[in-house]
This record gives sequence, C-alpha cells and structure tokens, in this order.
Amino acid sequence: MRLHVRIPLPADVSVAADMLADPEYVHAKIRASGALDHQVTVSSDPSGAFTVTTRRSMPTSDIPANLRGFIGSSLDVRQVEAWEPERAGMRRGTVVVEIAGAPVRLTGTAVLSPSAGGSELAYEGEVKAAIPLFGGAVEGAAAQAIRSALAVEEDVARSWLADRGPTPPV
Repeated sequence: MRLHVRIPLPADVSVAADMLADPEYVHAKIRASGALDHQVTVSSDPSGAFTVTTRRSMPTSDIPANLRGFIGSSLDVRQVEAWEPERAGMRRGTVVVEIAGAPVRLTGTAVLSPSAGGSELAYEGEVKAAIPLFGGAVEGAAAQAIRSALAVEEDVARSWLADRGPTPPV
C-alpha cells in the first residue's frame, strides 16, 4: 500500500532539520505518539548528515480487533531515518519502519524542502505486510497507524518550533 504524507512546518529547512536531529524533540514526538516504552539514538557526522534510530513499544488499541491476533497486545516498532547533508536548500533521507514479530515493513523516502510557510516534510513509501489473505487489511491498518503517528508528529513539531521563538527568514 502506497503512503504519502506531507507535514508543513513553520521554519526554514535548516531549523527544521536541526529539530529533526534533536534527541529531545525525537523523545517528545515518541512520547506523544503513546509509546509505552522507547529508545532514541541520534548520530551525525561533520558533513551534516544524521541518522535517527528509534525503538518503541506501542499499544495495539488502534488496530482492528480482528487483526490483533496476528500482532498481539503491543508492537515493537523500529524506525530509522537516515538524512543526507543539505543540498540545494533541501534535505533528503531514507526511512524504514519495521514491526518486530510481524511481517510488516515501510520503506520510503523523506524530503524536507522550502515552502511558502517555511518548509515541508514529505514522506513517501510503501507499506508491505507478508500475511496471506489478510495482508491488505494489515497494510491498511499499518498505514493508518503511521498516518496517525505523523499527525501527532506534526502537532509536536509545531509546538516545538513555537516554543523556540521566531525562525530565520527563508
């Protein structure tokens, strides 16, 4: 199942990228997503590239009851975002989300680019569930859970940026 989500951010690309690479922000967005437990690792290099790796335990309350038997009472979700250095005023990255113990995976890209209101974070990817007969339903449920998590991320990002004052002009 194809997934495409756009998140407008009221900050320029540089400020938004700094936020995405800030461990405090990453912890805040994961806590806001309802994680029962989580771990965060952010690594960077002198070129400006950075990688954010998270692992979180999520409740399955948003998963349809008829699919919970395939998943259990919680999900162990591992997410890796590997961001390249800024080029031509934008950032590109790859995204992988895996659910341990379930044959569900999202692979895709992330692009942080300038927009009229500051910048836009766009995620595009493919959700795959290798479950015979129920794969489509599981993919749909997983895609909806990812969309919900990204909506929470948008709220946290807006609040995070507002709490840190005005951003440099675009």
